[in-house]
Amino acid sequence: MKKIVALLSCLFLAGFAFAGSAKVTDITQPELQAAIASKSAVIFDVNGTDSYKAGHIPGAIDYIAHKDQLAKLLPADKNALVVAYCGSPTCHAYAAAANAAVKLGYTNVKHFAPGISGWKASGAPTEKAN
Repeated sequence: MKKIVALLSCLFLAGFAFAGSAKVTDITQPELQAAIASKSAVIFDVNGTDSYKAGHIPGAIDYIAHKDQLAKLLPADKNALVVAYCGSPTCHAYAAAANAAVKLGYTNVKHFAPGISGWKASGAPTEKAN
């Protein structure tokens, strides 16, 4: 009986995690660039502060340095575009910022799957921080 309860608990938690991540869809580079140009997105770099300082997508916020102030950094409009990215298409660290935004009630949360490596490979500009 304990094994069945444990199995059901695991399935419930896995389903909950899947449901949360299902709210996060990908955004293309042209869509992200348009959002940057119109200043209509909050962008989180989840690569760590050293990587952020070395070069990040213009306008991005260092998630690692500011994760405790996430609610203050996000707009009041829960439909606002929130984008999270990490290092590359194989990196899943973006989920920390994306899921935190979803948990706060944001409904338009996107993932820039190519990450900073894809952004740089495309020749798009980056910003550096001190």
